[in-house]
Amino acid sequence: MIPDGFDYHEPETTAEAIELLEEHGDAETELLAGGHSLLPAMKSGLSSPDVLIDIGGIEELTGVTADGGTLTIGAMTSYSDVLDAEAAREHAPALTAAVEQVGDRQVRNRGTVGGNVAHADPASDLPGAVLVSDATMVVQGPDGERDVPAEEFYLGMYATDIGPDELLTRVEVPSAAGAVGTYVKRASPSSGYAMVGVAALLSVEDGAAETVRVGASGVMDRGVRLEGVEDALAGGSVDEETIEAAAARAGEGLDTALMMDDLRASGEFRAQLLEVYTERALAEANADLAAPAAD
Repeated sequence: MIPDGFDYHEPETTAEAIELLEEHGDAETELLAGGHSLLPAMKSGLSSPDVLIDIGGIEELTGVTADGGTLTIGAMTSYSDVLDAEAAREHAPALTAAVEQVGDRQVRNRGTVGGNVAHADPASDLPGAVLVSDATMVVQGPDGERDVPAEEFYLGMYATDIGPDELLTRVEVPSAAGAVGTYVKRASPSSGYAMVGVAALLSVEDGAAETVRVGASGVMDRGVRLEGVEDALAGGSVDEETIEAAAARAGEGLDTALMMDDLRASGEFRAQLLEVYTERALAEANADLAAPAAD
């Protein structure tokens, strides 16, 4: 299907992009990042913007840097560039583990971290991982920049705290060096999106869990932290028995009546998958902690 006509703009700077958002505030306007969600929606008629602002050429929105205990990922940084950055693997292991499972190589070469985060598809791989990573989303508009913690960023399905005249410029992650991060998912056989995806960040000190952060995608209308699992493991030993007991609390605090229910899986089935994949994510993290360091 051919999309409806639209005005196309290609700003070279963030400031120029914000000016365009302000200028076309009365029109149906969309930002184009990697295009993997927006372009299919336009072709199918689900989205029909009057104005398309292509931010793919804004160089200041790309790159991965680590400074002062914070890892910064530019919003237009491709998944592949994140995976190529050793700093990302060291400081944001859970987020990097999720990025590794996004789509296929072609998608990872073109798709962007910021596009994924801003699109807020609850079945994508990053919502749970950015929560686990305690990320902060930095958005910029006419009044300047503001920081939005991951816990406050996602408002619901395809809804975020980004205002109509703002754009996401970068994702900042406090360093989790020394912890291990994992991400496991039950992928939809048709799309590869997560029917359930679980991210875990784990560190152990003197035989006891020091850092325990677990989050999920694909279960509710947004990414969620699994606080019952975290509480079950915090400060205690981490072994097969305690992991199994903790995973049994994966659905604690979640309203099962509001779990995603679609052609791919019922809410009830997702609740069962959540427990299974939580156990797998934690077991994998524990195994990585126990593995000898590579030379």
